[in-house]
Amino acid sequence: ISGITYLDHAGSALFPESLLKAFTDDLRNNVYGNPHSQNISSKLTHDTIEHVRYRILQHFHTTDEDYTIIFTSGCTAALKLVAEAFPWIPEGTKQPSSRFCYLTDSHTSVVGMRGITASMNVLSVPIKPKEILLSEENSLPAEEQNCTTPHLFSYPAQSNFSGTKYPLSWIQDIKSGKLRPIKIPGKWFVLLDAASYVSSSPLDLGVHQADFIPISFYKIFGFPTGLGALLVNNRIAPLLRKTYFGGGTAAAYLAGEDFYIPRRSIAERFEDGTVSFLDIIALKHGFDVLEKLTGGMEKIKQHTFALARYTYTVLSTLRYANGAPVVCIYSDTDFSNPDVQGPIINFNVLDENGDVVGFSEVDKMASLYNIHVRTGCFCNTGACQMHLDISNEDIQRNLKAGHVCGDDVDLVDGHPTGSVRISFGYMSSFEDAQTFLKFIIATRLSKSDAENAFQSSVTKLMRESVPDDHPSFNSMDKLSPIFHISDRELRKNSSATMTVNWQPPEAEAESIRAAVSETAVPTCKRGGKPITVTNIYLYPIKSCSAFEVTEWPVGNQGLLYDRNWMVVNQNGICITQKQEPRLCLVNPSIDLEQKVMVIQAEGMDPISVSLEENTGKEAVICESKVCSHRVKTYDCGEEIAGWFSLFLGRPCRLIRQSSDTKNRLHQKNTKGLTPATNISLSLVNEAQYLLINVASILELKEHISARLEEPLEIDELIRRFRANIVISAPESFEEEEWAEISIGALQFQVVGPCSRCQIICIDQQSGERNKEFLQSLSAARGRKTNFGIYLMNQPLHSSFPDILSVGSQVLPVLKENTEIQPPTSSEEKCSG
Repeated sequence: ISGITYLDHAGSALFPESLLKAFTDDLRNNVYGNPHSQNISSKLTHDTIEHVRYRILQHFHTTDEDYTIIFTSGCTAALKLVAEAFPWIPEGTKQPSSRFCYLTDSHTSVVGMRGITASMNVLSVPIKPKEILLSEENSLPAEEQNCTTPHLFSYPAQSNFSGTKYPLSWIQDIKSGKLRPIKIPGKWFVLLDAASYVSSSPLDLGVHQADFIPISFYKIFGFPTGLGALLVNNRIAPLLRKTYFGGGTAAAYLAGEDFYIPRRSIAERFEDGTVSFLDIIALKHGFDVLEKLTGGMEKIKQHTFALARYTYTVLSTLRYANGAPVVCIYSDTDFSNPDVQGPIINFNVLDENGDVVGFSEVDKMASLYNIHVRTGCFCNTGACQMHLDISNEDIQRNLKAGHVCGDDVDLVDGHPTGSVRISFGYMSSFEDAQTFLKFIIATRLSKSDAENAFQSSVTKLMRESVPDDHPSFNSMDKLSPIFHISDRELRKNSSATMTVNWQPPEAEAESIRAAVSETAVPTCKRGGKPITVTNIYLYPIKSCSAFEVTEWPVGNQGLLYDRNWMVVNQNGICITQKQEPRLCLVNPSIDLEQKVMVIQAEGMDPISVSLEENTGKEAVICESKVCSHRVKTYDCGEEIAGWFSLFLGRPCRLIRQSSDTKNRLHQKNTKGLTPATNISLSLVNEAQYLLINVASILELKEHISARLEEPLEIDELIRRFRANIVISAPESFEEEEWAEISIGALQFQVVGPCSRCQIICIDQQSGERNKEFLQSLSAARGRKTNFGIYLMNQPLHSSFPDILSVGSQVLPVLKENTEIQPPTSSEEKCSG
């Protein structure tokens, strides 16, 4: 209904119209059968479900090598599953017994796990947030550090009460023994309750490898409801125990005897009965629409936090005429950092005397203004007690007075039993925040001329606190009759925005960059040793081995033939080293004179592919997906498909990007390029070129070598970072201060830093993985995983081809602002 201001996104997201349309179109165009059958429609369902599993893992920056996805009815069911299946060691055995520890700022569904652990004779220990910070003192004597008794610690990534984000670094600290929730010997596993967190923040499980991550998808997409998942780290998955077995979980069993063999797959073993397969299929469209409308979780994080920060700032300054505050905000932070505070504001309204106005009264008044808020204790009694200073005796006294969770008894003896919560989502707008603040002002500060005067000053603050010259990426103040978001509305520009680091619409962004480019005077870096190109690499097949050259032609998409081909699975989905590390053992080389690409791999006969585009009837033109972009490709035929399928041990094909590149023009943060500049991309993730600095590699080498306690070859490290251009600059990481560079006659714009993913963990000579590399990079760079910079180049239109050569001098131009903004895509930025 038009005019509704929805402020309970922590309760549930709202779904956009395009999600429903895409889903219903899918159901109209395909027949999806029960995935436990073997017919064609059932196989389609099974394959689509497996693709959705892959898509979920991709969303959380991990792969099935590290995690298994078990579909559940929601986050609560996922938590119950962990409690039932964890390999607890009960009290009374010869071994030290297990402990279940949980942060007191946890959802009811987490605390409720203690009911199951108690039935298994396992002790539960509540841990207050302040206590975990002191747990470094809980070190154990050396003789007790080899104990293997499994313990489980659960904490929320984001409090659903206050929006506090607890450190994700706790995961590794607890697993490594640096932090111990309690002083007891054993091996700690970590359950990260991510239900609230993932609705508005990106979660990188490649870096923060919790053992269990329960989620509910309606928190992210709004639809479907009744569907969640448990992401299980594969290091713990084989240890999980199960008693009940439902349909689809058994490899074999007997009805007349106690004989049962579970399926090998952890997911199939724990998904009792038929999964909600149509709802799972809807998730694919949820991810598609979310990316299309918002650009990814990092943008959602910045957008929602900016709205919350603005609202918090204004709300906390409101005063009555006598100087008394209008609200009491329950928060552990000052809303200055989106890494420690989510888009949730929890508060109680006060009167002029400082007494609490009951949350039911506030809720009723908000309803009169068509504002939807959440009230009560939000299924988080621990946080409610902590912030509202409610004792255990108070809880029991309130129960005797007739108050139970979820009712409208808001005050007992003048003391609050709960509070009011507002929360923002990706479809929230600045107008939503303003509407809420105007409601508070109108209902609390309209009793005298003095208050009206103050209201004017607050209104002025509200106007001036938000710039009105940068359009927001959406205007979600209008809701359609069935309470979901219209995509048409999403494309409108609201009159103002509070979004920090928010990118304007591309057309306007390009015009802004053009204007800046025309007026800005670049600052050249002078003095010091000359900077030269030391290595040039191209990667003809995406995610396969590098082909090193000393000089190479530059085309309109970057280095000629760089990432023109890619390997895809049977569904046309790009396969990278994240899924198939053995791709790095495939060595393509380009022979420009013979006009062929020769592909070699150990144990395989060499095979060649023509550089001429196949325009014959055998070519299959299709739209393949790479890094959230649709690209027109054609199939390279059965012979090469068989070669790759044999080598990788799975059905796959080699496809090549069509020369019709208009469908993948660069639409990212290309500073200084005019709107008329049509820069096209090959099958790269982010930009035409990736540049790294040898000096930066050497500095990083020291950090990694120290952590690995073994020497590293510089050439091996260079190859892990899969750059096109390697340079030797005097200072490490000085490349991050550059806005532009020239190499010979070629001019390049710096697009932004490359945020690394788990591909750098793969030895490009052997295909072996070592997770330490990504963790070392994060530690060395202050929790960031940036390394190298992206470049874009507009080739000169001349009769002579542009050539990039080793030994060429590099001339950089410094930025005015020395902090590079990351590219606008939410995808991992490694070059693949």
